[in-house]
Amino acid sequence: MARNIRVLVVDDQIEMLDMLKIILTAAGFEVISALDGPSGLRSAYHHHPDAILLDIMMPGMDGFEVCRRMRDLTEVPIIFVTAKANIEDIVAGFAAGADDYLVKPFHQAELVTRLTAALRRSVERNEEKEQVIFPSSSMTLDCDRHELEVGGRKVYLTPNEFKVLRLLMRHARRVMSTDAILSQVWEPEYIGEPDLVKQYIYRLRQKIEPDPGEPQYIRTVRGEGYYFEPGK
Repeated sequence: MARNIRVLVVDDQIEMLDMLKIILTAAGFEVISALDGPSGLRSAYHHHPDAILLDIMMPGMDGFEVCRRMRDLTEVPIIFVTAKANIEDIVAGFAAGADDYLVKPFHQAELVTRLTAALRRSVERNEEKEQVIFPSSSMTLDCDRHELEVGGRKVYLTPNEFKVLRLLMRHARRVMSTDAILSQVWEPEYIGEPDLVKQYIYRLRQKIEPDPGEPQYIRTVRGEGYYFEPGK
């Protein structure tokens, strides 16, 4: 079952949680909310988010401690979103294991850009570790050689076709909006050009799908984006 990229938001202010959910949902993300550190840790354990947005000033367990404990559970990007703007707090945030630090108030475009950039860096780190992707018994993507094999035949991919396919495979069964694909393959300045993604999805389907008119690997979720469905 496909799902959107999942973001866990931990903040003790309901109004802030609601605002962040509106911003992130509009950008194509799935959002899970938690009102304090302990519930945020439980959510991270049970829901396996792809990224975490975290406040610092919370009762009981502050964000620094939550971040340190999160790092025992996951390597996904963690971004502090907080009103604490002192350099000492920023340094402490990165020392606790955060990937980025955003001070309130912020512009919603900056939040989405920083989040997608953190996700892109995370994918790139994983790609350095992962040389070959086996999405199905009949398909192999060699990330080191940039070679795709489908049903025993080698398929030539242009550099950007390779990047789009690798991104979708790495996030298999997770719906990626056109803006998310644009920001991670072509950089954020291309956001807002969905026809570019549509063109590359069409080209990839012509190359890998048994029937491009009825795609079994690269699926469309109308109004939301695309996802990769691994075969058997």
